[in-house]
Amino acid sequence: MKSVLILTAGFGEGHNAAARNLREALLAASPETQVVISDIFLETYGALNRLTQRAYLATINHAPAVWQGIFHLLDRTPLVEWHIGLYRAAARRLEEWISTHRPEVVVSTYPGCNHLLDFIFRKRLRRSFRTVTIITDSLTINAVWHRAYSDDFIVANPATAEVMRQAGVSDGKIRVMGFPVPRIFGQQSVARPVPPPDGIWSVLYVINSGRSTAPAIVRELLDLETVRLTVTVGRDDALSHRIRSEAGDRPLTVLGWTPDMPRLMAENHLLISKAGGATVQETLAARTPMIITQIVPGQEEGNARLVLENHAGALATTPATMAGTVRQVFQNDGALWRDWYDATGPLSRPRASDAIARHVLDS
Repeated sequence: MKSVLILTAGFGEGHNAAARNLREALLAASPETQVVISDIFLETYGALNRLTQRAYLATINHAPAVWQGIFHLLDRTPLVEWHIGLYRAAARRLEEWISTHRPEVVVSTYPGCNHLLDFIFRKRLRRSFRTVTIITDSLTINAVWHRAYSDDFIVANPATAEVMRQAGVSDGKIRVMGFPVPRIFGQQSVARPVPPPDGIWSVLYVINSGRSTAPAIVRELLDLETVRLTVTVGRDDALSHRIRSEAGDRPLTVLGWTPDMPRLMAENHLLISKAGGATVQETLAARTPMIITQIVPGQEEGNARLVLENHAGALATTPATMAGTVRQVFQNDGALWRDWYDATGPLSRPRASDAIARHVLDS
């Protein structure tokens, strides 16, 4: 029985989303394969790791300039390599798991895991497995991803592959296969009339940051007479109440955490959200144009560039500019929307998870 270990970490949802979606595809392709997902840092350090995650989220949301400095420091210096030895407990735990279960392939969706493997196995020496790295962002790729050893680097698009080549990664190690989005993107078929017969366009606003300004954004969007708005708030009940209070007697759908995001993305004409790695790739898989509300300096800059430079969406960072952009994109029977939709085509890889799973199983 083949064994695959997927290493991830909870510093940004993209790493965990890639791990979950790949596991689903691996089991669909080969049910007899043992597939284990491990957040080795969380499993080893527990509460301390969760505190670090909260500090990371607080920094990117409230002190983005500080995070930008950290991002560039990690990119330009071997800071991770200098400090990876501090994680000896995680290294021992991971080495014991690998020695016991002997996976044929270790997949990493988080760069720190690759450096931990280097610390354990001294690059290629003593490795009895292949390493596949899934890079979860586009265009702006921190060198910490490729300074550690990997047999393969899977990237989402040709432009990111070129960035890797320019950084000195061997072309033979780069695989342009997409981002592992949920498999349902490659299976669902949802009608999305353009222009809509009733003249009402569907907009999905996914709130995953910028919660303090979210009610004002909803207020502006609800003033657009040609828009039907759906808002997702995750597990934030207080925010849900605040958003609902903005609606008054106007139609508004507010959802908490939902497993139906692929369907919602495909049914709506437009997505409004931040430029997270998973979010951008999922909206492209659904071929839904996007208005970007926030860009985390560093890793998310490339995700935003992917959308903006390919004319598959726009950037709007205030409630008024978001509403104005939505109004503009649906004018003239959605002429601009059609252009954005056409631009998503070359970037859309809804079956990427299955393709990556086949590659992993064949490794």
